Order: sequence, then C-alpha cells, then structure tokens
Amino acid sequence: MTFTSLQFLLFYIIVTLGYYLLNHKQRWILLLVASCYFYMAFLPIYMLVLGGTIVIDYFAGIYIEQAKDPIIRKRYLLLSIIANVGVLVVFKYYNFFAANINQAIGSPDSHWQLFYLKILLPIGLSFHTFQAMSYTIEVYRGNQRAERHFGIYALYIMFYPQLVAGPIERPQNVLHQFKEEHQFDWENFKSGLLQMAFGLFKKVVIADRIALLVDNVYADPANHSGKALLIATFLYSFQIYCDFSGYSDMGIGAARTMGIDLMTNFRSPYLARSVNEFWTRWHISLSTWFRDYVYIPLGGNRVGMPRWFLNLFIVFMLSGLWHGANWTFIVWGALHAVFMIIEIIKNLWLKKMNYSFKPNLLKSALQIVITFCLVSLGWVFFRASDVHTAWFIVQRIFSTAFNGPLHFAINNFEIGFSVALIAVMMLKEYFFPTIRLKSNVQFFVLLIVLLVASYAFGVFNNKQFIYFQF
Repeated sequence: MTFTSLQFLLFYIIVTLGYYLLNHKQRWILLLVASCYFYMAFLPIYMLVLGGTIVIDYFAGIYIEQAKDPIIRKRYLLLSIIANVGVLVVFKYYNFFAANINQAIGSPDSHWQLFYLKILLPIGLSFHTFQAMSYTIEVYRGNQRAERHFGIYALYIMFYPQLVAGPIERPQNVLHQFKEEHQFDWENFKSGLLQMAFGLFKKVVIADRIALLVDNVYADPANHSGKALLIATFLYSFQIYCDFSGYSDMGIGAARTMGIDLMTNFRSPYLARSVNEFWTRWHISLSTWFRDYVYIPLGGNRVGMPRWFLNLFIVFMLSGLWHGANWTFIVWGALHAVFMIIEIIKNLWLKKMNYSFKPNLLKSALQIVITFCLVSLGWVFFRASDVHTAWFIVQRIFSTAFNGPLHFAINNFEIGFSVALIAVMMLKEYFFPTIRLKSNVQFFVLLIVLLVASYAFGVFNNKQFIYFQF
C-alpha cells in the first residue's frame, strides 16, 4: 500500500476519522492495529521480523534503565544493537558480503564458497532498525525514560506515516505524543492536508514523470550520448528529491492531521551553497542520526585533522552502506566525504589567508550551482546499477556532454513540462518556503488545485517510492 494509491486514501480516511471518534486513551490501539495492517499490506511474513526486534528493544530499554552497574547497562545496549544490526546483516548485507568473499576466493567450484540466502529485503528495514537503536541509545544515555507501555513503544517503531521511509524519529520527540490527548485543530488539519497534497504532487506529477526519461537512459547508457546522460543525471537529482521529500511530506502531513508532529526531513537541499550545508538540508533525520551516534562518539572534529578526515570517511561510507548493499552506494558516500574534506581544507586556507567573504547574490547563485553539480555527480553512482556503469556514464558525460544526439523515451513536450515544474517548485521553495493562507477559501482552492493537477497530470504506474528499498 503506497501513499499514492486509492487503497491508502481509503485507509487514511478511516483511520483519521476513527482516531478522532475514539477516546484519546484508546487511540494508540487504533494506530497500532492500523500500522500493522499498513505494513502487512506489503508482505505479511515480515511482521515477525519487526515484532521480534520490537520485543528485544522493549525489554532492553527497561533493563538498561534498571541496571546500576555500567558494564551491565552497556551489555544490554550491545544486545539491542547486535539484534538490530544482525537483522540488517542477514536480510540486507549477507548476500553482498558473500558475493564479494566468493569473488575473492575465485573458483566457483571451491568448497569454501559461501551460500546465498534466497530472501526478500523487508520494506523500510533500515529505517525502523535505526529508529529502534536511537531509543535504546537514548535510554542508555539517560536522555529518555524506558517506555513501560509495550503498545506505546511498539507504536513508536511502527507508526504508519513514517514506518517504511522515515523520518527516523527520536523517542524524545514522539513517544510522549502518543500519550497526550490531541483535540481536533482545524489549522493543524489544514496544514497537514496541504503538506500531503504537495507531497502527492511532487511524487506523481514531477518525480514519476521524470522517471520515464531517467529510467530509460540509465537502463542503456551505452546507447545514449553524453549530453543525454548529463540531462538525465540532472533530472534524476530532482526525481529522487521529489520522490523522497514527497513521501516525507505525505507522512508528516498525515501525522499532523492527527495532532502529532514529526521532524522536518528536508529543507530545500538544492538551495545549499556547500556540500556541508546540503547535508543539513537533505534527509535530516538520517544525517543527524549519524552525527549524534557515530560521528560525535568517534571524536567528530575535536581530534587531529587526519583523524577528523577519517571520521568523515567512516560516517559517509556507513551512510552509503546504509542505503544499499552495493559498491555504488559506498563510492557515493566516499565521494561526499571527499567533497566535505575539500571544503574544510579550502575554508581553513581562506581563514589562514585572512580572506573576508562578502556574500552577494551572484556568488551565492554560483555556490548553489557548484554544489548542485557536485551532488549530481554523486547521484550517478547512487543511481547506476554498478560502479563500472557509473564510471562509464561519468566518462561519457565529461567527454561528450556538448555534442551528440538526444534520444529520449518521452517527447520534448514532456521534458519541457518537467523542467517547468521543477523551476516552479524551486521558485516556490526559494521565495515561499512556507505557505501561509489567510482564509479557508484560499485553503480549499489550493487543495483542490493540487489534487486535480495530481490526478490530471500525474503518472500513476504503481511505482514505489525510491527509498522503500532501503
């Protein structure tokens, strides 16, 4: 069940209506049952995997809080982390590691060849395991009391608006909200519906239309010119943004209509003026997760420069591996680490030279363009099927980007329409990052326009959100 389906629309209406009809002390039951149904709509058997980790982390949190001995507390924390990481390793990384080990061994007839697991990756596995780990880590650090109510804790992991693709929440932000009484608030409800409508528009009208071109080009890069590959790469940057932020908007909006606030996951990332700033705007729940639980514990930037740079490499390569069991994602993470290190060295050199940077519109625009190009270069490795193909695409772009024919699977009107939509979206994000409506009439007009436009111009091909695979 995807957020763009009619099945979800019916599901959302029933759950939200039931939520406000029930006494607030019973609402958690409805939300938990609805969230279980939502997840089981994808593949029911994997509820057992999710349920197992929920039980382990629930008791681990209680035992961590009760234990007085620091060593015992750390052991319970390690148990929780091992359980969650273990599930990830089995379902997401085992075959990747086995394939690389088998390739290193060489002969396929060797008795030392590792077997492969014929299992499907549970949808959204990386998201809810990271959310579960944030809970036990925060309890261990003393920033969160262990949740005694098993149903509330299970709901924290399984809350359907952010279950399969985030945002990756912290317990301090969400757990208490499931216990509080939320009266119907018309302004909150309007805000949530509009955010859902904007998210739907970004997904089906922009992202899925762009996907028609990008998928065709990246499926057969050898038969496309450097110019075509360059255009497809730039368009993919917007495809993945509109796809992922569209999901976040719909999830955050759905939660807000029930009075529950989830964290902001995107903040106009392609308006960033540096790669460092980009990561404060893109997938914020993941970047702050790695910052708080990996980067800072490693020493962050409070260590010598070689160790500082190593910390960045570790964090970004882990981030790449989090996205998928493929060398393309690891290279993508390593590229961002290189970009960050170059920025740090540049800034340190400018500081040493006493260079005074006076920002102006032209410089800011140039910085935005350069940052976007660097991020788009990284997306080549993120999108390509393997490192060899990604490297081929990069070489062809740099060697023949300004010559060669243009052959796309969609006509020029569709391409022009997609570019116009992207331009309108970027102008909206730059000049009107938040929409403030003065009347209910304006709200209904904008909501109807977004829904009608999504229906009239949307590409409804049952294409799942990109980040569902993670």
